[in-house]
Amino acid sequence: MLLLLSGGIWIAMTLAICGWIGQAFFVSTEPGKNLFSAFWESNASWELAALPLFIWMGEILFRTRLSEQMFEGLRPWLNRVPGRLMHTTILGCGLFGSVSGSSAATCATIAKVALPELKRRGYNERLALGALATGGTLGILIPPSITMVVYAVAADASIIRIFLAGFIPSAVLIALFMGYIAWWSIRHPHLVPAADPPSSLGEKLRRSGSLIPCALLIVFIVWVLVAGYATATECAAYGVAGSLAIAAYSGGLSWDNFRAGLMGATRTSCMIMFILAGAAFLTKAMAFTGVPRELAEWVNSMHLPPAALIACLVVVYLVLGTALDGISMIVLTAAVVLPMVQKAGFDLVWFGIFVVLLVEIAEVTPPVGFNLFVLQNMTGRDSNTVARAALPFFGCLIVCIVLVTVFPQIVTWLPDAIMGQEL
Repeated sequence: MLLLLSGGIWIAMTLAICGWIGQAFFVSTEPGKNLFSAFWESNASWELAALPLFIWMGEILFRTRLSEQMFEGLRPWLNRVPGRLMHTTILGCGLFGSVSGSSAATCATIAKVALPELKRRGYNERLALGALATGGTLGILIPPSITMVVYAVAADASIIRIFLAGFIPSAVLIALFMGYIAWWSIRHPHLVPAADPPSSLGEKLRRSGSLIPCALLIVFIVWVLVAGYATATECAAYGVAGSLAIAAYSGGLSWDNFRAGLMGATRTSCMIMFILAGAAFLTKAMAFTGVPRELAEWVNSMHLPPAALIACLVVVYLVLGTALDGISMIVLTAAVVLPMVQKAGFDLVWFGIFVVLLVEIAEVTPPVGFNLFVLQNMTGRDSNTVARAALPFFGCLIVCIVLVTVFPQIVTWLPDAIMGQEL
């Protein structure tokens, strides 16, 4: 895989070639049939239909100047905070992640909106790439999340409890990301644009008026989703319709912008879906060879104490994360890992959030860090460059995992407080 990637082969083709070699030479299955089924199954999904719609929503915001108006509205409020508008990458990923439930959609959409504005205003591109790569992973930690649903089904656990358990850890992670941006900005003041002159409260409110239409759109999307009036895919459709309406009302929508945004969303969506298909084929090869199951059974055979078991599972999932997507990691290891975790006395809801955090790390771990691929294709930067930029934020993810391990109440308090112990 590393050899093919370094040779400039397309990412999706590299994944598919590795899957073909694994199935052709190491197992008895027919790779051709599995190739067709993997490509179809990975893309013929109602939930995945939300991906191109959310990306189109980001394209509309970007191409009709609504994104610039949003940044202008946020600018006076973040003017005195170390890092200033760089925090919009994390805040935007947090807000959008709560709607999309997808790491790839969150990363691609916020990058499309934020990166051009930050570069135009003179912010450090390396820091922005790192923040977007890891901030995009909030899409699978902030409920609702497809990854959480998959885990809940595999563990036979309450989906609602797991959703509730994700809120506080996601807030902790957002605080860690923004704390690092502030710390970096204090250490490198010459790389941060100068602060604007102080503004009065009335001026801040006046300049924030441009935020109201987009803020109302986000609130509406979150409300219809939480209230159960629409699925995530239907919310994405509402987002596109609302973005077009706002752009038309503000006078920024033209036929050229509409066409350019639609074509841009098509290209980005096809790129992501092609990579998803290649990853799905590689996942089938991993499943047939039994590597994830063998790793999990090897850990089980050591009969480790609880703390050592968790530490060992971290290593196993980090290794799997270099070659598998998050959902595949959960599905392929659940049958072996969940019984031993439950036997060790760990709460399955807590372990679900623990695994989701490990999946977040997998999203930014080379060579198959999916968010790295998304940003590489959107910016032209090498995935290794993006990975190095994400390294400090990677450390924030590790700190969050340590915190939820040492203080499991971070995960379990909210579902226990709202739903009690009975579930």
